[in-house]
Formats: sequence, structure tokens, C-alpha cells
Amino acid sequence: MTSISARNLSQSNRELFRQLVSFGVIGVASTLAYVALYALIRQVAPPAVANAAALVMTAVGNTAANRRLTFAVRGSRGLASDHAAGLLALLVALATTSASLAALPIVAPHHGRLLEIAVLVAANGVATLVRFLLLRAAIDRDRFDRSRRAPATPTFVTLTQSKRTRG
Repeated sequence: MTSISARNLSQSNRELFRQLVSFGVIGVASTLAYVALYALIRQVAPPAVANAAALVMTAVGNTAANRRLTFAVRGSRGLASDHAAGLLALLVALATTSASLAALPIVAPHHGRLLEIAVLVAANGVATLVRFLLLRAAIDRDRFDRSRRAPATPTFVTLTQSKRTRG
């Protein structure tokens, strides 16, 4: 059984805090882009179409930014599964925002565009929590898996090289 030291827990909490801050900043930028796209598309399309289009347009950039900045992943390793998690998060967001749009005329039959956007931002807030959990589970899994493995046993070559570097 492995014990967790206060130092390790503290590092883990710091990393989680850093991820949450980064995710929040990216989330705010993505939400602003979503709202701008939604408002623009909504001028010529019904709410459901504007919602879906704005979500799709911002989802790929959101996933890529979180992959690189929030979870510090570089390169193509795990790219497909990371974007699959992003796609799942997009579907959750689409379901949440679409349900909110469908309920809005029932709750407020004479609502304006501003209330429509406010409801969508709130629904996106709920979907954002799910997105963080999905992306963290998918993208951060390799780092978690690596930390659980036993360290590699040093080989003769490694030991010999380290003796040489010490003098």
C-alpha cells in the first residue's frame, strides 16, 4: 500500500488549481466567442441552428487550447482520444443548451434575445463542468497512469554512465 505524503498532496492540489485557472480562462474566451457567433448566426437562423453552429465552431479550438495549455500536452500522442472526449463534451453541451432553448418559450413565452443568450451562457456553464471532467479524465490519464507505474530499474549502462559523469 502506498502512502500519500503532504508534499505530494500539495503538489497535486497546486496542479489541479493551475488546471482550473487555465481551464477557466480558456472557458471565458470560448464563451465570449460562442456568444458572438451565436448572436451573429441568430440574425439569419433559428436558435437551434445558431446554437449548434456556434458550439461546433468553438469546440475544436476549446479542446485544442485546453489540451495544450490546461493539461500541457504537446504532440500527436493521444490526439484522437483527446478530441473524442472533446466531441463527447460538445454533445453534452449541445444537449444542455438545446434543452434550455426548448424550455425557454415555455417558461418565458415573450423572452428577448438577451434572455435567450443569458440562458445559453448558464447552460454552457453547466456543460463546462462536464467538459472539464471529461477532458481531465481523457487527457490527464497518461500522466496519471505513468505516475502509478513503478520506476524503471536502473540498468548496468545507466549505472556505468552515471559513475562516469560524477568523476
